[in-house]
Amino acid sequence: MRPSGRNLSDMRPISIETGVMAHAEGSCLIRCGNTHVLCSASVEETAPRWLKGSGQGWVTAEYGMLPRATNTRNRREAASGKQSGRTQEIQRLIGRSLRAGVDRRAMGERQITIDCDVIQADGGTRCASITGGWVALKLAVDKLLKAGVLTSDPIVDHVAAVSCGIYAGQNVLDLDYAEDSEAGTDGNFVMTGAGRLIEVQMSAEGATFSRTEMDGLLDLAEAGVAQLVAAQKAAIG
Repeated sequence: MRPSGRNLSDMRPISIETGVMAHAEGSCLIRCGNTHVLCSASVEETAPRWLKGSGQGWVTAEYGMLPRATNTRNRREAASGKQSGRTQEIQRLIGRSLRAGVDRRAMGERQITIDCDVIQADGGTRCASITGGWVALKLAVDKLLKAGVLTSDPIVDHVAAVSCGIYAGQNVLDLDYAEDSEAGTDGNFVMTGAGRLIEVQMSAEGATFSRTEMDGLLDLAEAGVAQLVAAQKAAIG
């Protein structure tokens, strides 16, 4: 039995509320159970200097947690003057995941920055950030298309992510914190709407895992991502 009472293949309730920030070109609040992440997209009409003259754009991301997103207060990273290694790793993951769903040449030489701020954390914050970040990105691109700034849609596919793991000896989908902290194996799966893999992060936390178990987790992830893509489609209309 899972701590939440969910079946092994059940996702947490998913909701995506769009247009939650007045000034961002695209924004949403994504809720995956008790994990809530505010995602916004900001458009800059210049690309990074190293892309000048290339005709290509860039999508990047920043990630952070509010001090009381967790059970105990976390010190703001700005107060220490540097980001943690975990934060840097997560925001790089978000950026390269979203770039996999974009035709950067169709963007033109501009940059879109996706900000993902965790309001409340209960496991799977990086996955929620990728899933919600895509919605914010799509809304920003749609705004550019409507304004005539872009002539073709650079978004080539949906991008979403979900966690899977082995908890109490069983493969489970969409781990919350209670499961994540006790899982023998923990994995994050980033996929396109067409079911193609972008990135897989898996590690044995307490016990090794077999190829058969990994294949089972991938099957769960495919089903979970399909549900997340459906939620993305509903959110953007």
